[in-house]
Amino acid sequence: QVQLVESGGGLVQAGGSLRLSCVASGSIFSANAMGWYRQAPGKQRELVARIAGGGSTTYVDSVKGRFTISRDNAKNTVYLQMSSLKPEDTAVYYCAVCRSPRYCADVDYWGQGTQVTVSS
Repeated sequence: QVQLVESGGGLVQAGGSLRLSCVASGSIFSANAMGWYRQAPGKQRELVARIAGGGSTTYVDSVKGRFTISRDNAKNTVYLQMSSLKPEDTAVYYCAVCRSPRYCADVDYWGQGTQVTVSS
């Protein structure tokens, strides 16, 4: 059984920063890729960052250079450091345990989501 608990969302001004955290239970965390998705009102859920079990990272183009995904396997935690935030980053952010050690095309477990709101 795997459970994910996100934290760190909130309201920030444009240009500000937030760090999201996701604490995972279970043994899957250290072996599988982890991802951060987001979903804005009226929009489809979008994978914004992925970190593979081996540590490699990928990002959607819109957040490259601004967001950093990392993981601390000893703490069963994955982070999303978000900097230079823009109003278009406003969304509910979801932590995900990916099915594969390398990819996040498929998700096995979802967190409940944490709201990020960026004001102009």
